Amino acid sequence: MLLTKQKGKTFQFPTAFTILFIITLFAIGLTWLVPAGSYSKLSYDASQNALHVSSPMGEITTVPATQVELEKLNINIGIDQFVNGTIRKPIAIPDTYEQLVQSPKGFSDIAIAMVEGTVEGADIIVFILILGGMIGVINKTGAFNAGLVRLSEKTKGREFLFVAIVCIVMALGGTSCGLEEEAVAFYPILVPIFLTLGFDSIVCVGAIFLAASIGTAFSTINPFSVVIASNAAGISFTEGIGVRTFGLVVGITTVISYLYWYCKKIKADPSFSYTYEDREAFSERFLKGKDLNEKIPFTLRRKVILGLFAIAFPMMIWGVSTQGWWFGQMAASFLTIAIIIIFISGLKEKEAVEAFTQGASELVAVSLIIGMARGVNIILEQGMVSDTILAWASQLVTGMHGSVFAVSQMFIFFLLGLVVPSSSGLAVLAMPIMAPLADTVMIPRDIVVSAYNWGQYAMLFLAPTGLVLVTLQMLDIPFNKWIKFVLPIVLFLLGFGSLLLVAQVMML
Repeated sequence: MLLTKQKGKTFQFPTAFTILFIITLFAIGLTWLVPAGSYSKLSYDASQNALHVSSPMGEITTVPATQVELEKLNINIGIDQFVNGTIRKPIAIPDTYEQLVQSPKGFSDIAIAMVEGTVEGADIIVFILILGGMIGVINKTGAFNAGLVRLSEKTKGREFLFVAIVCIVMALGGTSCGLEEEAVAFYPILVPIFLTLGFDSIVCVGAIFLAASIGTAFSTINPFSVVIASNAAGISFTEGIGVRTFGLVVGITTVISYLYWYCKKIKADPSFSYTYEDREAFSERFLKGKDLNEKIPFTLRRKVILGLFAIAFPMMIWGVSTQGWWFGQMAASFLTIAIIIIFISGLKEKEAVEAFTQGASELVAVSLIIGMARGVNIILEQGMVSDTILAWASQLVTGMHGSVFAVSQMFIFFLLGLVVPSSSGLAVLAMPIMAPLADTVMIPRDIVVSAYNWGQYAMLFLAPTGLVLVTLQMLDIPFNKWIKFVLPIVLFLLGFGSLLLVAQVMML
């Protein structure tokens, strides 16, 4: 009998779901290995105009909402920051950490945490599903196809200019209003354009997610990171803004230069693309078999539909930055525009409904990723290990030389970003503990705020518990391919951030 030699199977990197499942198991392990503990937490109750102090044992004490009471708790934050709603999440109170009885989680908690995480992330999930539905309707009208054909005709020879413009816009959105989670709304419209211009899926993520995140890393007036962190540190967010603005310019320039190098490589040799083997499936998914050589009438109706779609994005940015919108309001605005598009589309009622539901169904996997990622955080919170890690970190940097202290703080925030992948969440948890340590080594607290910004966001380029897996799931990019692409930027941010921190300390 002749034996046929079977070709070995090519290794495939695990999907986002498997990665998050493994991380969930790791989080459960931490609840067994890391001692449980907690700081006392302070929160504001607007209905009573009072402050609630919750002890590690769960006992709640109510005190008047005055500056005097904050000073008694050794919290150097203006009471107005609580009253006007700038600080909404519970604040960790310095010098109150207590070790508690271990609260280990088990395998039975995995599914519960995933469900709770999905419920907790319902607002962003609804936003994503409505976005997908709107995209489905616009695709059905042929407006995207006609617009892409026209764009391909007008951009020949100047393709990278569009990439650079998108990078600048996204970075400015990141530095001013924390445009990150909202950036998922841009993929359905911009990815087909990038493909039309001859780029790959990595360039799509680089110009949107990477650029927005580098802008957020060098936040200048972003209320969800630098402003809330400065408030929690007891300083004005304008302190250190000059250094952060300089860093922003260098950061944007670095990202654009890196993307230019990558785009030039894949233009010269398409096989250089990190996702070359997935190019056909990716193009089929986002171009849906569109023939860009086919002359499709770009009618007035299609122009109006694309115009309405484009209006949704500046409206979203305006609402977030000036009106206090969050995902509920953003979802409602997108749904309103989708309904208007349906009425003017000329589609039959059944066609429109089917197109909407089909578009929404394509983003269900993305929505489930959000729930799983938040489930990891729920396990760490319920296991009470996050505060213990923070307490260890604060002890680690106490008494260091100013320059070493600043750089060490950045790397501590880099690690904490994996445990608490929320800019506002980490700010209110860690800043009241970490910022006062700057006083002991005689450096300004704004240096700690900068260390928080650069350290946490360097991790958020990588952390599976953050937005990374959501983004990669939307574009079906393997996590290992993303790591290969983004690692140079992570090293740049940590290296450049270290230089800026040392320079600030040396200039004192």
